[in-house]
Amino acid sequence: MERRIRGPQSALTDYLASQNISASRIRADYEARRAAAANAAANSATTATTTAQHVDDDDEDDEAGPSAAELARRAQERKRKKQAEAIAKIKKSKAFKKRKLADDDDDDKLALSMLKEGYLTALPGQTENCEECGKRFTVTAYTRAGPKGGLLCPKCASKLADKEKAAKQNSKKKETAVPTRGGRRKMQSRLLDGQIGVKSLMTLCVETLANNVSLADSLGDLPPTAVDRIARQISKRRLLDSNTLKLFLQPQAEKITLYDAARLTQADYINIFAVCSQLKHLKVRCAIQFRDSVMDYLIGRNFALESISLSGANLLTDDSWRRFLEDKGKALKSLRVYFTDRYFGDEVVGWLKHCCPDLDTLKICHNQQVSDDGLEYVAGLDKLQRLGLHLVKPTSTMPYVHIIEKIGTNLRTLSLRMVPDVDDRFLDALHAHCTQLKKLRITDSEVMTDAGFTRLFLDWKNKRLTHLDLEKCRYVNSEKPRDNPHMVGLCSNGFEAMMVHSGASLQKLNLHGCRHISREAFERIFSVGQVYPSLEDLEISFCEQVTDFIVGSIFRCCPKLRRLNVFGCMKLRDVRVPKGKILVGMPNAIGMVIEGTDD
Repeated sequence: MERRIRGPQSALTDYLASQNISASRIRADYEARRAAAANAAANSATTATTTAQHVDDDDEDDEAGPSAAELARRAQERKRKKQAEAIAKIKKSKAFKKRKLADDDDDDKLALSMLKEGYLTALPGQTENCEECGKRFTVTAYTRAGPKGGLLCPKCASKLADKEKAAKQNSKKKETAVPTRGGRRKMQSRLLDGQIGVKSLMTLCVETLANNVSLADSLGDLPPTAVDRIARQISKRRLLDSNTLKLFLQPQAEKITLYDAARLTQADYINIFAVCSQLKHLKVRCAIQFRDSVMDYLIGRNFALESISLSGANLLTDDSWRRFLEDKGKALKSLRVYFTDRYFGDEVVGWLKHCCPDLDTLKICHNQQVSDDGLEYVAGLDKLQRLGLHLVKPTSTMPYVHIIEKIGTNLRTLSLRMVPDVDDRFLDALHAHCTQLKKLRITDSEVMTDAGFTRLFLDWKNKRLTHLDLEKCRYVNSEKPRDNPHMVGLCSNGFEAMMVHSGASLQKLNLHGCRHISREAFERIFSVGQVYPSLEDLEISFCEQVTDFIVGSIFRCCPKLRRLNVFGCMKLRDVRVPKGKILVGMPNAIGMVIEGTDD
């Protein structure tokens, strides 16, 4: 039995096959010529007959093939077969389907016309001319088709791919340029800033100016509110330096507010006081380089500040503060000092009574030097109306009680942060002496009890509060945090008494961490028929008894509520947020900030 072994075909064999040239035919022609020559030389009457073995159409072995006529017939059949396969492949292609939609011809005619146009005529291994540059190249399985139906060489195909990629990137940039299609992170940031819906025209103008602040020469005659918004936006982007500071310096300016002055030098502060000769109000955050030399220059100027607010001015010594208060203190009405560690201690607070007779606002926050002795000096400021204290040193109850007993009748705003050792005696003093408070803050209390808060709000002669912050007034026990046998902190009774007294006028309420308020108390306060018309911002994070029903009741009872914080309320599952409201801190995968869409 004859064995037929086939091996891999070379590129030359493929090329000869595409031109209808086979090895069998070449061998047959050679044998015919040799036989004719032999007959002519011998004048033989006999004709040599040649026998040849019949092989299949695709066999390319070395034996003699059939006659020329038979080979021609087989070549035609092979050509028709390849044409039929090519037509079938064309019918399955996307190009054929697109042509079919625009042309009503028969499928076979359409496929045949596409075949004649050159579609799929070249197979892998064959050579073809590039549609673009005309260069001849070898076709592979990865050869791309050109826009006109031909094939492209690797170089032209790479150029076409680059163009398509650039066009795709441009289309993506156009889509992301639309404000409503911003990234999720940007949208969440806008919601955290309290911005709902489309930005106002002023906001867009301020952001455009901040993006091109290097091109601005002056802010002109913009109103103070617009200038303040520009200052906030520039500070937010850390763009405030010696160059951009000049935009806010005008000889007629009476108020300068710098929200991030970390990049300013001593010369910049001196320049502020040199240019702004009518300055009355100064507020600087991150005032790192506000040193004694700057204070000396300010003391030497012929204007007196009515309010000064410095944050982070750690390099100002007590002697500089003394000289400033002695020379400029008579006109001073507001003094705010934040984040001081080595200076501004009890002695400086003691000078306030004699140097600042008209002082009505005092705020000392994150201070590491003021103690109980300094608080006794505060009690001597008779005209004080707004007081804010956040002291690092431990303090006791009685200095705060003395402050309330002496100046409590005039206080409109009182803020005490981090007072873990102040007890119910302070709350009783508030109930007895304060009658004009509008804003009250007491945070991080660990000994005040629910009974003390209840006594404070029951039959209190003070006007209704507009802002109330009782953050982290709760019982602290690491072993049994939920057990509260002595009802320490703000609990259910104090919460209900508070809402009865001031609920109708409250605009902002902070109950962060008051975890001992019961579910029943929340449901009674926010029950059907209760309305709190002024409440706009409510913080109930880590109040563990808050449920979906309570949150829904809050939205129903507070028509003006814009923002509700519910961090740590693990009983929340699925809350429907009304349109125009913001729910922050939901413990799910939807997002930290949810903007309401329900009508």
